[in-house]
Amino acid sequence: MIIFGNKMGETNSKLEELAAIALSETRRRGAEYADVFIQEMLITQVRLEDGRVSDLSLGQESGLGVRAIRGMFASYAHTDVLKKEHVEEVARQAAAALQHAEAEGGVILPGGKQTLLNATKLPQGHGELGQIADMLKSCDEATRSLSKEIMQVSAAHTGATQHTLVMSSKGDRIYSSCERTRLVVQVVASRGGVAQTGVEAPGKLMGLSFYENIRPVEVALVAARRALTMLDAKPSPTGKMPVVLSAGTGGVLIHEACGHGLEADHVQKGASVYAGKIGEKVAGELVSICDNPSLPDLWGSYEYDDEGTPARENILIDGGILEGFLYANHEAMRDSAESTGNGRRESFRYLPIPRMSNTFLAPGRENSGDIISGTSRGLYAKKLGGGQVDPLTGDYVFAVSEGYLIEKGRITSPVRGATLIGNGPRTLQMIDAVGNDLEFEEGTCGKEGQGVPVTTGCPTFRIEGLTVGGTEA
Repeated sequence: MIIFGNKMGETNSKLEELAAIALSETRRRGAEYADVFIQEMLITQVRLEDGRVSDLSLGQESGLGVRAIRGMFASYAHTDVLKKEHVEEVARQAAAALQHAEAEGGVILPGGKQTLLNATKLPQGHGELGQIADMLKSCDEATRSLSKEIMQVSAAHTGATQHTLVMSSKGDRIYSSCERTRLVVQVVASRGGVAQTGVEAPGKLMGLSFYENIRPVEVALVAARRALTMLDAKPSPTGKMPVVLSAGTGGVLIHEACGHGLEADHVQKGASVYAGKIGEKVAGELVSICDNPSLPDLWGSYEYDDEGTPARENILIDGGILEGFLYANHEAMRDSAESTGNGRRESFRYLPIPRMSNTFLAPGRENSGDIISGTSRGLYAKKLGGGQVDPLTGDYVFAVSEGYLIEKGRITSPVRGATLIGNGPRTLQMIDAVGNDLEFEEGTCGKEGQGVPVTTGCPTFRIEGLTVGGTEA
């Protein structure tokens, strides 16, 4: 069942009626502010494991969530049954959870009443599932043709169409729609008891036209060549050394080691090393960091966030100076600020919280080749893997899934087992070269049990002295 209509017709009017019921019930029971989020998701998944289709599905889910705010406290309840009695019940639950919360009096978000409309449309379809499966088989065949050392190939397509309605007690009414498509290819190569994995996972804010912008087989070959290259790698050296991060991949370090500490909920809880430092120098003068969900077609982009706030560019650090934090509505209320358009949630089942979108280190003026040639000895991190970070201290550890030595200004031997160990604020102070070759990578960011699509980005940049953990004897 499609719950959103093509136009502002009878179907959408019924959704607005349900939202209005929830708002009225929540406010009547003492909430100072309330909003309602109605969502419909249509999801296509096709997965190929070692040449065979292991998953082929087309699913739909929809539901409604109600948030109530009273003073410093917020509560949330949701339902996947869009009927009047169920909506009234979740509204009562949301309001009841705040009955002992102290009211602030006259709480209202900046900006006053607004009525915005981005007319929803029905999905154009996810294409023939059989054709997508054939495309994934081509990826499998191409990678295996490279080498007999390719042992495992996994290729997966995910397509999602989302329609949302946000209505609030201050008069907001925002419809929005988007489509996202992603291809993930993972390849395992093995030799002499040593196995290495290569992953490539592009995605865009678009439908099946995504496959007109990339070559799926080439995506698979990139993953396969990465795995094969690392079979020839020698153990990584250890110690403090210059580290050059390639364009695109270093953005995940910026996201994890710096970005989470700039989300307002961490700051307000005293769990951020950047708390109380607006206007202060927190990075080298070459460092400017932005979060911008309004960039066209990127995986982490959107027109409106999940609270109905329009997407916009937010400059977080400018020339080393901390300029601001990322806000959702409730966090903005607490600081008498405006939302930056970063209120995000995984689905209608979750409370919106401040989240990054497309976060990147802004490009500098240097040529990437000059950064390499200007490094006598060090590590070139071509691809980063998983990592851990403490937003309170900024301490982090990241695995390097594809790395090379830099010797006499040249990229030479591949190395494996390298880890980057550092502190976010100190790392930002140690960036001494920034290239002009900005690139982006796609990922899923996890926070408080929610996963949302994000893009990380950077040009080639160098950290002058970073601790590298390795496996060299």
